[in-house]
Amino acid sequence: MQVEDEEIRITGGRLRIARLESELYRYLSDPAPMIHALRNLPKRPDIFTFTQSVVDTAPHYPYRMEWDNLAVIPITTYQHWWDKQIVSIARNKAKQAAKKGVVLREVPFSDELVRGIHQIYNETPIRQGRPFPHYGKAFETVYREEATFLDRSIFIGAYLADELIGFVKLVVDPSGVQAGMMNILSMIRHRDTAPNNALIAQSVRACADRGIPNLVYWRFVHGKRERDSVSDFKSRSGFQRVNLPRYYVPLTAWGSAALLLGFQNRLVDRIPEPVSEKLRELRAKWYKRRNSGAKTGAQIAL
Repeated sequence: MQVEDEEIRITGGRLRIARLESELYRYLSDPAPMIHALRNLPKRPDIFTFTQSVVDTAPHYPYRMEWDNLAVIPITTYQHWWDKQIVSIARNKAKQAAKKGVVLREVPFSDELVRGIHQIYNETPIRQGRPFPHYGKAFETVYREEATFLDRSIFIGAYLADELIGFVKLVVDPSGVQAGMMNILSMIRHRDTAPNNALIAQSVRACADRGIPNLVYWRFVHGKRERDSVSDFKSRSGFQRVNLPRYYVPLTAWGSAALLLGFQNRLVDRIPEPVSEKLRELRAKWYKRRNSGAKTGAQIAL
């Protein structure tokens, strides 16, 4: 749906929550016109949520606010990141990729690139202990999804003997202050070559070469979790937690009531963390048993 020249994504059934389709890659300088336009839709959503930029984290607006977070590498030069911002294990992993023959290069968007991404997506149905949402998608679907924001995208491929074994898609925001990692994924069977570490290194280099001062890798932590294997990986790679305001604006009476009840957050985020951790363990075991005949990616390359 397009509102105020912005693509809006609406999720939820009983409680319909709207946000920018490009939320991680674009921010509203003034949310008032968007809120006014959403309230005047014939079938308006119940809540509109938006965040501020990683370079503007002091709360500005009078709406209902909660603290969200992003994983961010502040970038001056590639060499500074390499020497000062990452730990030795991440540095050694990136070196290991080169020693094992992994070649990193920026590549144009093309059918050939999408075929490689399609193969990576269809390597395993389970990643991180749960069903991988891109597994089994048709080539045409993958092409359409990867073709978003092409005027602001940077694709980096990790190649081993001319085979694409990993990739990252960076999307630069219009002001050029950050590049968001829309996708970063590599093949499980080539985990020993540490392609993800090499892809992050090349992403930092791409930002430094273009004068982009921030590289964003989605959230540093999710929900009530303070840390996990993914946040540890991000920390070793130089990402820092940046807290920023997330606003929730009710657009209907039901939206106002839902905010009072805390329904704007996912159920899993309202469960105490010890219970959530146990549920995640049980879920991982169940999916592993269910897909015992398939390769599974239990964790990212660390």
